[in-house]
Amino acid sequence: MNAATAQIELRGRQVGFEVRRSKRRRSIGLLIDERGLRVAAPPSASELAIENLLREHAAWVLRKLDEWQLQQRSTLHGQNGEQIACCGEWLTISCDDAVDKPQRSGDRLLVGPSALKPEAVRRRITSWLKMEAITLFKQRCEVFSNRLGLPAPQVRLSSARTRWGSCARDADGGRIRINWRLIQTPLPWIDYVAAHEVAHLRQMNHSPAFWRVVDELVGDHRPLRAALRRDAGTYLRL
Repeated sequence: MNAATAQIELRGRQVGFEVRRSKRRRSIGLLIDERGLRVAAPPSASELAIENLLREHAAWVLRKLDEWQLQQRSTLHGQNGEQIACCGEWLTISCDDAVDKPQRSGDRLLVGPSALKPEAVRRRITSWLKMEAITLFKQRCEVFSNRLGLPAPQVRLSSARTRWGSCARDADGGRIRINWRLIQTPLPWIDYVAAHEVAHLRQMNHSPAFWRVVDELVGDHRPLRAALRRDAGTYLRL
């Protein structure tokens, strides 16, 4: 796989990116993560085609780059006194020698003994958030599926970096995966993602009929969707 770096101006802003070409690629794809913007392309893709695709998706590219920059600046280090969000509520991380595993106490998250190293604190908080996530996600998906007269789907956690959720239908009703990091965001946003995936159990598309199902479950989905896209990075520390 060949790689090269380049730059492009998107809405008055210079953006650097890496192009990786592979014979296995059949189309141009965009990926943004902690390493920045990367373009995966087949050998036959021209520079102009790549630039046109980036300009077409300029708003998405700039938004995602800003989200990652915000997340990197606010990454949790695992130190006493830092804050972590759960369902949009900020909790202050506190070490407590009387606690052997993380537990919430008011607006504090007690993580364990003061002798814990920062990386151990991060691992404990991550595990706690995942347990909170799977409990809540299962509950909300079951509520929404019941409203639609559907059997409760299987719900699992994902660690995807580019999407909040996914859904697959099967003979048992369906399987839904939701990014565990979503648990850090406000509950209305969590409900939007859960409703979005449950709605796919009825409509495996993004047609007007699909969005009507989502609206049936959470009301007007548009402000929730916009807020999640715009402000999710404000809450993500892990």
